[in-house]
Amino acid sequence: MPHPLKADVSIAHVLPPPGSHRLLIKNMVCPQCIRVVGEDLAALGLQVHRVALGEADVSTPDGAAPDWAAIRSRLQAAGFELLEDPRDQLVDRIKTLLVALIHYPPPGPRLLNYSAYLAEHLEKDYHYLSHLFSASEGLTIEKFTIRQKVERAKELIGYGELPMAEVAQQLGYSSPAHLSRQFRQVTGLTPTEFQKLGPASQARRSLDSLI
Repeated sequence: MPHPLKADVSIAHVLPPPGSHRLLIKNMVCPQCIRVVGEDLAALGLQVHRVALGEADVSTPDGAAPDWAAIRSRLQAAGFELLEDPRDQLVDRIKTLLVALIHYPPPGPRLLNYSAYLAEHLEKDYHYLSHLFSASEGLTIEKFTIRQKVERAKELIGYGELPMAEVAQQLGYSSPAHLSRQFRQVTGLTPTEFQKLGPASQARRSLDSLI
């Protein structure tokens, strides 16, 4: 079991420990968010078994139900939101899985079939997930995925260490030209034009502004 405050950006499905409660939390998008949430939950006197992107497994020392109002208030004060509606939970889980896959990919071959992954991991028909997501967010899963990939491309381009072909390959594009087309559709610039603007313009937007 990982240390409760260790940043866990994995996307593996992990069952909560017996007797614990799984919290689904909005706006957890980075390792720093994981640390803050873990510390806040521990400060409430909860036993924190695991904290990962978008979720935390907790229990109380005496096995009683957690103080949901206190949890909700503490998370809100830190800029997070406890998700309680099942549909909101599912939409946020879609976002969390895509953010993890694109910004914190697991070792091994790059996953390209996002729709199949979401359907398998969430145990829901992809058409249902797609309809729910679009109705909730006002954009499709595909467009959300493209936005995330472009943001990751900005970061990789900003490092200035990888050729465009390598950036495209890391993000699962068939060619640098394909990446360039989508990059321009989102930003109005080609990757080369974006890079020439300099470090001030290459600052990566906060992930929470994209979800």
